[in-house]
Amino acid sequence: MLRVDGRLSNIIRPISITPNFIDYAIGSVLIELGKTRVICAVSLLPNVPPFLKNKKTGWLTAEYAMLPAATHTRMQRESTSTQRQGRAVEISRLIGRVFRSVVNLDAIGEQTLAIDCDVIQADGGTRTAAIIGTSYALHLAQNKMLSAGLISSPFIKTEISAISVGIFEGQPILDLNYVEDSKAEVDFNFVLTKSGDLIEVQGTAEQAPVKWETFEQLRLLAQSGLDQIFDQLPKIS
Repeated sequence: MLRVDGRLSNIIRPISITPNFIDYAIGSVLIELGKTRVICAVSLLPNVPPFLKNKKTGWLTAEYAMLPAATHTRMQRESTSTQRQGRAVEISRLIGRVFRSVVNLDAIGEQTLAIDCDVIQADGGTRTAAIIGTSYALHLAQNKMLSAGLISSPFIKTEISAISVGIFEGQPILDLNYVEDSKAEVDFNFVLTKSGDLIEVQGTAEQAPVKWETFEQLRLLAQSGLDQIFDQLPKIS
């Protein structure tokens, strides 16, 4: 099956990583996943939330947002709205949750790793791109913190990544762009470790219930996509 952008059904979009995209973050990247572009930055804060005070452990938090011109129709800037967008809150929580599962917070002491993911152009898969970019940015931050003596041992326990899969026009496809995502009959996002262990899966059947055989087919397709991502990502020295 040839898709609207010329890809086969089991091929991801091209990935490009620009490391150290922001001078003042301890780790940052610009990730481009096809036409989706996200800036992911990691800052180190010298404190923790009150519930962790004097517990000798750290914290990790995340915020996700989209710039007004990131989509075809300009969005309202969140700072001018009376409340945060529900989707942005949900994705922020997802990013924080999945990385807390693979970061040894005891290793950073009473400090906070603050992750900021800002979508500058959206063409589907913004949350998966944010997770891919954040994983890379966290590795950059870890290396800088080790070099500066801010930590004595690595805090990343395992590499993770994320990918979308779905059913579009009756066919299973990998890494949906906006056109496919907006019309998909089934849509799932998988967050997996490099070894294939599951961290989180999100998804829904838009038009009809999904058979378990179909879900398993999509799971295997997601795993093949994660293998492609790890093959394409540049190595961190």
